[in-house]
Amino acid sequence: MKHLLRALTQRNFRLYFIGQSASFVGTWMQQIALAWLIYKLTGSPFMLGLATFAGNIPILFLAPFGGVWSDRLNRRRAMMLTQSLSLLQATVLAGLTFAGSIEVWHLLAAATFLGLVNAFDTPLRQAFLLEMVVSRANLPNAIALNSLMMNGSRLIGPALAGVVLTAAGEAWCFLLNAASYLAMLAALAAMRLAAPPPPRSGQNWLAGLREAVHFAWNFAPSRYLIGLVALVSFVATPYASMMPVFARDVLGGDASTLGLLVGASGAGAMAGVLYLAGRRGVAGLERLIALAGASAGIGLILFSQSATLGLSLALLPLVGFGIITVAASVNTVLQLVAPDAMRGRLVSLHIAAFLGVMPVGSLVFGLLAERFGVAAIVAAGGLLCLAGTAWFATRLGIMHSLLAPHYERR
Repeated sequence: MKHLLRALTQRNFRLYFIGQSASFVGTWMQQIALAWLIYKLTGSPFMLGLATFAGNIPILFLAPFGGVWSDRLNRRRAMMLTQSLSLLQATVLAGLTFAGSIEVWHLLAAATFLGLVNAFDTPLRQAFLLEMVVSRANLPNAIALNSLMMNGSRLIGPALAGVVLTAAGEAWCFLLNAASYLAMLAALAAMRLAAPPPPRSGQNWLAGLREAVHFAWNFAPSRYLIGLVALVSFVATPYASMMPVFARDVLGGDASTLGLLVGASGAGAMAGVLYLAGRRGVAGLERLIALAGASAGIGLILFSQSATLGLSLALLPLVGFGIITVAASVNTVLQLVAPDAMRGRLVSLHIAAFLGVMPVGSLVFGLLAERFGVAAIVAAGGLLCLAGTAWFATRLGIMHSLLAPHYERR
């Protein structure tokens, strides 16, 4: 256990872990409430996909610029700004819902605004990890624990949202999310950090972004890794936006059923990040990434054909484990091979490939689900995920030979 939680020995990271955990729980509560409210108002799988699209598409286009920003500015001050803006949108959303004047366009606008903020906040958080743990030896553990926070909240937040939705309604989920940002702001204010390096100058934003893209494309492992993340995000993650359809129409459940389904996927994701946090080295991560991609594909195919809650809850952990293990492992490899001055930008390309491509897949799969049904579309996504992972597996030898020197040096 001491080895598993070793990054928490660092005071700053410990504060971050506590504050961000509370914030992530609130974020998941808002996401579940927002999806449930949209489906209640519209009854449309396409609108669910559109909401995911609106909330994440800014990341596809703006996260790389957020990475440039994170390499140039004081990361703590910048994060306090982004967290304050996130608190503002949750407060407005809660106020409109309590007043009974909430409309679908309000929900889509709030999702879009939060996506714009996250396009800058997410690269900041990832690049900020090394400042908090100081030692690069603890960086893989910090990345895994960061993913543990995200997926632990994915287990707790939806279940809590199901209870709050049933007992009090969507407005309270939005209000609790607003309150959760205060915990993160307090944690950031309490940190004692070394003086940040002076801001970089002399290179414009586009030149800085081109430098990172050139590195990512010409270093074969990063090209393959980011490519696989983009594929998994496009074909595998859209199942999440279809969860209200599975909960209500396929399984005949309610908001509590939705919370259970999302929580089951989160349990699998937690298992993945706990395994990553407990690893004593990074060698062999490429092979694990291939196995995780296969797990996601197989889990999606089987889940799409399930008509019972028990079987669905048993299969979704395979999906959650696969998707988050691919994303977190790729993030770890990229942060270890990235030059220090380029970390924020390289990580932002990974974020754009994962969180930015996700809304495109959700929109496309939402449109297709309107015509062909959610079961067929989710199964097709699983098949494509398996095919892409099989191609990635053929590149394992090349990646191992190129990454081994980086692992030894780091």
